[in-house]
Amino acid sequence: MKIGVLGAGSWGTTLANLLAKKGYDVILWVREKELLEQIYKTRENIWFLPGIKLSEDLSFSNSLPEVVKDKDYILVVVPAQFVRSTLFSIRDRLKKNQIIICASKGIEVGSYKTMSQVVFEELKEIDPIYAVLSGPSFAKEVSLNYPTAVSLGCEIQEIGNDIQQLFSTRWFRVYTNTDYRGVELGGAIKNVIAIGAGICDGLGFGYDPRAALITRGLAEMSRLGVALGAKKETFMGLSGLGDLVLTCTGDLSRNRQVGLRIGRGETLKDILNNMKMVAEGVKTCEALYELGRSKAVEMPITEQVYKILYKDKDPKTAVEELMLRDLKSEY
Repeated sequence: MKIGVLGAGSWGTTLANLLAKKGYDVILWVREKELLEQIYKTRENIWFLPGIKLSEDLSFSNSLPEVVKDKDYILVVVPAQFVRSTLFSIRDRLKKNQIIICASKGIEVGSYKTMSQVVFEELKEIDPIYAVLSGPSFAKEVSLNYPTAVSLGCEIQEIGNDIQQLFSTRWFRVYTNTDYRGVELGGAIKNVIAIGAGICDGLGFGYDPRAALITRGLAEMSRLGVALGAKKETFMGLSGLGDLVLTCTGDLSRNRQVGLRIGRGETLKDILNNMKMVAEGVKTCEALYELGRSKAVEMPITEQVYKILYKDKDPKTAVEELMLRDLKSEY
């Protein structure tokens, strides 16, 4: 079983290492030559996953063609805004019906498209088979073998079952779901809600507003998901509610950390300039805001987070406006 992994961030490195330790033939694409040299020297990704020794069976390369050649599975874990350009550069080297497993969480800016839509557009000539891996999972905790459960979205049940077996270990439990659209949307939208939760915590508002924001954020996520053809029940699962709770409350969440710093008075520009890893929710928020408007779906939390990030809106004013919206029934 040969697997090419695109993206040597914390999550890509973690998944590649997990698969290599299971005995599969895995090669990880490392874009940065300096990082690649350091990994060879130390067997550790000191930029994005420090403190975790990587399997001696895991291979690395700076060459995309080498990583994708003759592979049974291609695992895409580059930042969401770079998925299209990455696929464009390799599409002539992939086989017919190539299985693409996406672990990138986001919505593309400009097109407002999900990762499955991007994959099907860029690889339409080879008619790819798409799957998405998402759920409440911090790379560091998975690397430390903390018990973790995630969702694998794939429309073709038989292939979904194969990928489930591919990833599952004693400590990493994978559930299948044929609603891949719902799985990928949950993973994308929760990052935006997590920025909002971080802002509330940064403002020092306590636990009550965080609980309210998570709950209403879930309602917002479900509304848009259903409008885009996903199943409502998917958002009650690991890739929806599960990932939302983790990302809104866990200190390892980069998106929550962005919100915390904004709530404490820092500017988005300064925050991003000091971050090495990507907080997917920042760019996804822009795309999600426009997507919600295009579908006429009410998304008040997303709207306020967008205005804080991109229109310099005062966070306290944004919270007040959310609280003073017209009163209505919960359902």
